[in-house]
Order: sequence, then C-alpha cells, then structure tokens
Amino acid sequence: MMSQHRNARSDLAASGEFRSANAIPEHRILDAAYELLLAIGLRRMTMADIARRAEVSRATLYRRWPNVRSVVGTLMTREWGALGTAAFEAPRTSARQGLVDGIVHIAGTIRANPMLRRIIELDPDFLLPYLLQRRGASTDQQLAMMELALREGQQDGSVRPGDVTMQARALLLTAWSFVLTGPVVAGELELPALDEQLRDMLDRYLRP
Repeated sequence: MMSQHRNARSDLAASGEFRSANAIPEHRILDAAYELLLAIGLRRMTMADIARRAEVSRATLYRRWPNVRSVVGTLMTREWGALGTAAFEAPRTSARQGLVDGIVHIAGTIRANPMLRRIIELDPDFLLPYLLQRRGASTDQQLAMMELALREGQQDGSVRPGDVTMQARALLLTAWSFVLTGPVVAGELELPALDEQLRDMLDRYLRP
C-alpha cells in the first residue's frame, strides 16, 4: 500500500503536479491563464487547467488564489497596470496633453485587447461586479495615475483647478463608456474617429 502511494506521488511529481507555485515567477502562472482564456474561455477554465499549463501543483495554486476568477482578476490588473504605466510615461508638451493622450491610448488599446474581447464574447458576466458592485485593483491603479497627472497639470497650469479625486473618476467613467459601449454604437472603421471625439471631450473638460 505504501509502495503504491509512493508510486502515485512519483507519477504526479513527474507530471509537474507537485511542483511548487513559489518555485516559478508569478508571471508564468498568469501567462498560462492568459493562454487558456483565449483558447477555451473563462467559464470552461479550471484551476487544474491553469496548474497543468503553468506546471505547478493545484494545492500551491489554491494557496495564492481561491478560484479561476481571482486568477483572471490578477491577470487583468497586470495587463491594465502595465498599459497605463507605459501610456502615461510617453513624451508630452504638458501634463494635460499627456493625460488626454494616455487615456485615449489606453481606451483604444484595452478595447481591442484579445483578452477583454474574449471575456465580452464568452463570459461578459465576469465584468458585472467591477461595473456595478465594486472597484477592482486595476481601477484603483488607474485612478491613482490620473490623480497624479491631474495634480501635475494643475501645477503647470494646463489643467483647471478642482478636486482631482472627482476629476479622475469622471475621466475614468468617460473612458470606460468608450471602451465597453464604443463597439456597440460605432462600427469597427468608425472607432478611430470616435476616439478623436473622446480626445476632444477630455481636453475641453480639463482645459483651464
């Protein structure tokens, strides 16, 4: 009996089932989840699928995340956070111009992102809690970056005075509508022109 148990453990170890999640970088696990999401969708994905693709054990995977939705939530935070950092660090003539350009770039890029398109296509209910019930980590990141840019704009005189917390929220809500509803009200070929309307709207809102 003990021999059978040891053999079973050996087979699992050989297959990668007992490899610790802490032994590899987190991005390996998130990359595996990204690939699976595009291949089969969130609803069909399991923690066992992610563990197998990332070559970690299910037990150690569960110690990091309670379920697939939590893994995908972390994945979205990584994707949107990296995009936002890059967009707001681009060269600009003023803080307002950098903020407006950054938001328009982020909106267009997220809207076309294969992961988001796949979620909207197969599992749109995944987004509802973030739209109707609570803020996610990526939302907090984006608001913090916008508030920082707004303060910088008020200091250099390119952004009108005001409560940067409320201004950032207004900017984010506007951008979200262009990301999620834009493809519904405009055709694919019209989206670049729609983004120019977003650019003009944001610039007029922020201008002193």
